[in-house]
Amino acid sequence: MNSPAPRPGAARRFDVTIRGAGVVGQTLALLLARDRLRVALVGTPRSPQDAPDVRAYAINAASRDLLRSVRAWPEVDPQDLRVPPITPVCEMQVWGDDGGELQFSAEDQGADALTWIVDVPALEQRLSDAVGFQGGIERMTEAPPAALTVVCEGKRSQTRDELGLDFDVRPYPHKAVAARLHCDQPHGGIARQWFADGEVMALLPLGGISGNSVALVWSVPAQQADTWLQADPTTFTQAVQARCAHALGHMHMESPAQAWPLERSRARRWIARTPQGGVALAGDAAHAMHPLAGQGLNVGLADAAELARVLQQREYWRDLGDLKLLRRYERARAAEVGAMGWVTDGLFSLFSQGDSRLQALRNWGLSGFDRSGPLKRWIARQAMGQPGM
Repeated sequence: MNSPAPRPGAARRFDVTIRGAGVVGQTLALLLARDRLRVALVGTPRSPQDAPDVRAYAINAASRDLLRSVRAWPEVDPQDLRVPPITPVCEMQVWGDDGGELQFSAEDQGADALTWIVDVPALEQRLSDAVGFQGGIERMTEAPPAALTVVCEGKRSQTRDELGLDFDVRPYPHKAVAARLHCDQPHGGIARQWFADGEVMALLPLGGISGNSVALVWSVPAQQADTWLQADPTTFTQAVQARCAHALGHMHMESPAQAWPLERSRARRWIARTPQGGVALAGDAAHAMHPLAGQGLNVGLADAAELARVLQQREYWRDLGDLKLLRRYERARAAEVGAMGWVTDGLFSLFSQGDSRLQALRNWGLSGFDRSGPLKRWIARQAMGQPGM
């Protein structure tokens, strides 16, 4: 079922207006509508006519369970002969630039998968369909008045800037280059990552556990990224094959390469109060980090889950836009977001240094961590979104 066409804002007041119809915004809308709140969703979802999105999301167990709870997880039908939109990651292999190695396996964690690589268009379509079936959500082109406005517009949110919510940005000297590649050898459900020469390359498995396609995410200096975008497909794939030591054999491109700048950014304040009502930030409008840990969307979905929980558990007499209420959300999310940003920033800074002494130290640390036992299992559980297990 297709979602109804957006229409101009109505005069009646909504409980919550969500600005931004991406994955985080639509998920939050479904969570709030499930709690019988009247939700206005402002923004247009991606259209089939838009340029193909070559990204792939790494979804941990907590995010998968959240999406399942709102019927937006793209389940795989064994009878469907099409390429599966979800690929479970049974193992992750990481290589340093001087012999350091690190491996995680789902079997060691007693789990079905470490994470799931999900095709972006498939997830967005499931969310859009779920929104269309939910009578408590109206898609709109203009933001109507509401007790609470949640801004999920992304890193370059105009609404956040208009509200004067400062957004600290520290650009990295890198861009992310992304593409879809078909490989001679099947990936076996293994996510692979290399830290070498100041670059970070990841090959994420696609097309099911026995598939041959991967999503490339390659963090390289900005000028080099621009060069790769202009390179012919053969030159590009040869460079990728060389940097991953031909781990999956010969490759050819299934999509043109795309690139975007990388940064670590975070809003100083996530909440505000205006004459019209309360305001809260979520997802990339509140924070952004390097993709090397694959946690960006998981952190954004955790924002949505926490905000929905805070609103659901509010005192009956408290307004949805009450600052004291919204501070509960802000405090709950600040520690996790700060910690994840610190980890990704620290790893990028460590492996982008060319000093030979640092090279030996970081590779010793990578291999040592691989043998750390309980600490390694604890870190793996944190990344899987199952810290209590």
